Amino acid sequence: MEWVVVGGCCITFMAAMLNVVFLIHLGASVSHLTGDLSRFSNDLLEGGWEAEPLRYLLAALVGFIIGSTISGYFIHHPRLDLERPYGRSIILIGCLIVGCYWMLEVGTAWSVFLASLACGYQNALASRFHGMVLRTTHITGLLTDLGIHIGMKLKGHTIDGWKIYLPGLLVASFFMGSLLGAWEYRQLGTDLILYLGIAYIVGGVGWTVLKRWKMTR
Repeated sequence: MEWVVVGGCCITFMAAMLNVVFLIHLGASVSHLTGDLSRFSNDLLEGGWEAEPLRYLLAALVGFIIGSTISGYFIHHPRLDLERPYGRSIILIGCLIVGCYWMLEVGTAWSVFLASLACGYQNALASRFHGMVLRTTHITGLLTDLGIHIGMKLKGHTIDGWKIYLPGLLVASFFMGSLLGAWEYRQLGTDLILYLGIAYIVGGVGWTVLKRWKMTR
């Protein structure tokens, strides 16, 4: 249970940092698309839409779907399982983030695509944990689960404590990641994306080494 909490909070925290950098720098979200799609729909009706936001939205939509598809292909099953190659997956996400950093100089839409692909891959890594749907790139589903379980608890139903504190911790991690990401962006600019990619790679290597060490004991 502990590794689920720590690992989930860490990647949620970093995904929030990545997303807030793109929101500030380009005005485009890469970790969740509900707001961007709603905003574009309104702009479309008002006749005020522009080509660049549309490119970002399409790049993010396609990237997120492809990332989720790749995750489904390699991980095979949405249930958390230590035997699955999560370390290599986190390394891949880090490489994609480093790639999107370099693509900022070439084409911003391509950078959005790679960042969303990384987030889509991450979000699909482990969708279920003991029946609970986990999300590590946005908080809508987490808030829903948190509210449902609190309501059931108030009603008198028996609810395991972790079903309340796990989504609560993930929501808090996303908030703190967004807060720190906005602050760090003011200090580092888009270089923060590169540092996030490196952090993912280091974390993925560390997890792989730790997993192999535990298997040999």
